[in-house]
Amino acid sequence: MYKTLIYLFCFFIFSTNSFSIEKKKFLMLKNNKVNVRYGPSLDYPIKYIYKKIYLPLKVIDKKENFRRIIDHKKNSGWIHWTQLKKSKSLITTSSKILFKKPTKYSKPLAKIEKGRLLIVRKCEKNWCNIETDKFSGWINKSNTWGEIN
Repeated sequence: MYKTLIYLFCFFIFSTNSFSIEKKKFLMLKNNKVNVRYGPSLDYPIKYIYKKIYLPLKVIDKKENFRRIIDHKKNSGWIHWTQLKKSKSLITTSSKILFKKPTKYSKPLAKIEKGRLLIVRKCEKNWCNIETDKFSGWINKSNTWGEIN
């Protein structure tokens, strides 16, 4: 009896920790048009529609095939898991300078405005190699929203 209680207690602790890790995961939109619903089912009405492929979203809850998400503007709702994929994008939360190399002493290439969607190629320490529109280069990861999986 005592061993059974210990096993149940350990199972509860580990399952709770894995759930809290899942809640902090970032994903991004897979398509150009994605419906966000009021609840975790196709029976719920559409709350709004995202029209920005690769937009990073934070998963804050999950229920069956739906994920409750929140975006960088604090909008939230439920999206079917098939409309999401591993995150490889960031949003700038302040204006940034795009550099040729991963150091602030390298050649500046462009000014990236607040709210710009950045597609990440790879990251090293505090720098990410990104592309956006017709520019590509390195930015400092500070003041960005999202996480690379």
